[in-house]
Amino acid sequence: MELRPEQLAGQGADTALAPVYLIAGPETLRVLEAADAVRARARAAGIDEREVFDADGRDFDWNQLDASFNAPSLFSARRLVEVRLPSGKPGKDGGEVISRFCANPAPDVILMITANEWSKAHQGKWAEAVNRVGVLSVAWAIKPHELSDWIERRLRSRGLRAEPAAVQRLAERVEGNLLAAAQEIDKLVLLADGQTLDVERMESLVADAARYDVFRLVEATFSGQPQAVLRMLAGLRGEGEAVAALMPIVIRELLAGAGLARVQARGGNLAAEMKSRGIWESRHAPYKRALQRHPEGKRWERFVAEAGLVDRIAKGRADGDAWLALERLLVAVAEARAVRLLARA
Repeated sequence: MELRPEQLAGQGADTALAPVYLIAGPETLRVLEAADAVRARARAAGIDEREVFDADGRDFDWNQLDASFNAPSLFSARRLVEVRLPSGKPGKDGGEVISRFCANPAPDVILMITANEWSKAHQGKWAEAVNRVGVLSVAWAIKPHELSDWIERRLRSRGLRAEPAAVQRLAERVEGNLLAAAQEIDKLVLLADGQTLDVERMESLVADAARYDVFRLVEATFSGQPQAVLRMLAGLRGEGEAVAALMPIVIRELLAGAGLARVQARGGNLAAEMKSRGIWESRHAPYKRALQRHPEGKRWERFVAEAGLVDRIAKGRADGDAWLALERLLVAVAEARAVRLLARA
């Protein structure tokens, strides 16, 4: 069964859990919220045990996942097994393991696979197997002309009302970043006092933030401004931000860079590709500058792999200083000569 992420997130606690979920796509916020909804329903169903596999590299052992399906639950009758697959490509071995599970799902396991990349090229036999017995939910990028409607629906879901011009102003301010839009709407819930928002009120409440945020950080990185990257990282760290909270956006943007590098290498239309990925025209220039510094697809694959390592460090699954590792990665993206800073460059 195929459902939009919002449909999946909107399912009630009385809806029976499917044996397997595949939630994928370039729109990180939609993926995260749909996955959170599945986790919440699992908890409501009394599933307290959760096992997570990070299949973010070619060296991932799919046999571990296969063995987990057959292992007994330790603390509850059922458990949630999550597979984080950033590339959306499990390869031959992973595809076979997932397909076997779908052919005969373990009665005590709910399998959830999340991915940051997705396209028609990803829809192989293993994804078809998921769709037959479970739920496939693809978070396609919101197109520029769809953003105002998305914002209006989210405002209504939070009990807020806004005039069309005010909605459009917020759409212009966030420039296609759904996570930024969601954060601003959460702030509006606290500040709007139940009043209908007009343009003037929206502008007064949704002011440009003086603090550094992850979106400006990524823009500075891609634009080739290493000193600004260092200042922003120091600002984020000083504000108490956690590296783990920054990584979904960083990884998403690096994956986009990798995809664009592949298009560029084969002589494709970069502008059309950026449009298809929902990258606003105002953000094209930083991507183009980054691709000039790093035209090789392998370099971007390296950046994505390093980001996966930073994420693991931030979550305590690998040794190292997460802030230092993130600093080295972003400076390497911002300045081609700094690639030597990466641990295994």
